[in-house]
Amino acid sequence: MTETKPTPWALIVGASSGFGEATSKELARAGLSIFGVHFDRRSAMPHVNEVMEAIRATGQDVLFFNINAADAAKRAESLDRMQEHWKQKGGDHFIKVFLHSVAFGSLLPYLADSRDGQVSQAQMEMTLDVMGNNLVYWVQELMQRKMLRAGSRIFAMTSAGGHSVIPKYGPVSAAKAVLESHIRQLAFELMPHNITANSIQAGVTITPGSSKIPGIEKLAEFARLRNPGGRLTRPEDVAAAIAALMDDRTYWMTGNVIRVDGGEDLVA
Repeated sequence: MTETKPTPWALIVGASSGFGEATSKELARAGLSIFGVHFDRRSAMPHVNEVMEAIRATGQDVLFFNINAADAAKRAESLDRMQEHWKQKGGDHFIKVFLHSVAFGSLLPYLADSRDGQVSQAQMEMTLDVMGNNLVYWVQELMQRKMLRAGSRIFAMTSAGGHSVIPKYGPVSAAKAVLESHIRQLAFELMPHNITANSIQAGVTITPGSSKIPGIEKLAEFARLRNPGGRLTRPEDVAAAIAALMDDRTYWMTGNVIRVDGGEDLVA
């Protein structure tokens, strides 16, 4: 009797644009069905629907959830619905790839002439929670529900801002450093389960999230000039790397910050 293989899925937090969108499409083409989590206004829903249709066109299943990914109750509710979806489909399912790609935080300087012009305690804590700590809570839930298993791959999007100074990027830079630290700890704790966790450091990329960074045009031009590849990183570059890194043969790669930037961060 032939043993039925489990159905691999990707869970993308931040699936409707940028790195999350590109990775959702790439992993669908690679044979994974997609759960997507996003947080969009009604005006953005036509594009969200286009992303879902592109995934369906590959022949894969897709289910998106428009929620605040940092809301514990909404997170639990969406995971309940994912598991119910699996139950309705029958068979064996698991999350092969979990990608945390959230771009939502304060872009205010630490110091300004007025209190209103500098980051507040609430804004700092929100940024660290949404873009950093939130990763841990999702992984905790996925492990408790046994949605991850041996061979699963966890990725979290970081940037050069995790170790470099960019004007008005302080709170996000701190969140990226926190995220990388969490990945190291998760890699350590998940290795006995044969699950890996790595940070992906993309080069400067123009996405809806990065477009909000003050002075992004100058930052992008500088990155373009110093990148050995002669261009900016594209979301599709990162998506292709994640699709390659999900291979079962990368089982011994964990706890890393993996640069996907064409060598950009090598150049001073």
